Amino acid sequence: MSRIAHRFEQRRAEQRKTLVTYITGGDPHPGATVPVMKTLVAAGADIIEVGMPFSDPMADGPVIQSACDRALENGTGLAGVLEMVREFRREDQDTPVVLMGYLNPIEQIGYQAFAREAAAAGVDGVLTVDLPPEEGNELVAALAEHDLDPIWLIAPTTRMERIRAICDHARGFVYYVSLKGVTGAATLDVDSVADHVESIRAATQLPVGVGFGVRNGTDAGRLGQVADAVVVGSAIVSRIAEHAGDDAAVCGAVEEITRDLREGLDRPAVETSP
Repeated sequence: MSRIAHRFEQRRAEQRKTLVTYITGGDPHPGATVPVMKTLVAAGADIIEVGMPFSDPMADGPVIQSACDRALENGTGLAGVLEMVREFRREDQDTPVVLMGYLNPIEQIGYQAFAREAAAAGVDGVLTVDLPPEEGNELVAALAEHDLDPIWLIAPTTRMERIRAICDHARGFVYYVSLKGVTGAATLDVDSVADHVESIRAATQLPVGVGFGVRNGTDAGRLGQVADAVVVGSAIVSRIAEHAGDDAAVCGAVEEITRDLREGLDRPAVETSP
């Protein structure tokens, strides 16, 4: 069983939902990433997505685009991100780590080399925003060879037939994008999310995570009532940006928002328990 599957199984047994947190590797500088990852875990994160910095992160809003710019300006590439994961694994063998980003940096390394190096570093899953499953056979085969979970996005506009096709290719969990647009945009319509999550669950036994537009613990709690996991990125990355230049303040701000998200996500289970 993969670390991702095991973590979801743990939370399910506890009747709790899974908190997936995103940061951009190398933001605000390379030395800050591992301490932030440790802070996320200590504050209640269950799975960490580490963004692979890219110069054209088309699915991301201005907050994460700026984080990619800062990371690239500081010289962080995919090899540096893998080294960060490797360092994190020296102390934490339990928390699942997912690499999230775009195909170009992976293609530059080569699918087999990327999968081999990612697995050796301690990565558990890979989400490539701009690679549709229909065109991902070569990468998926490389990931499978090294026991890495391919994670795919499902949009509000995705038709049921394609939802089934995406779920057939997925492992770990399925990531439902809760709104049209880029990361950090718009407001949540939980009723609409609930309807889409129900459709996805008809196509897969995998956990369904929901992300985009989650700003605080209240949002997390509302989504946690309908999804297996809540994915949060921009709300965390914006806190990092606010305190860039002061590593202690960065970790403090990350701890504060993560605890708020964790408490919000746990609150519905507490309130509805007998």
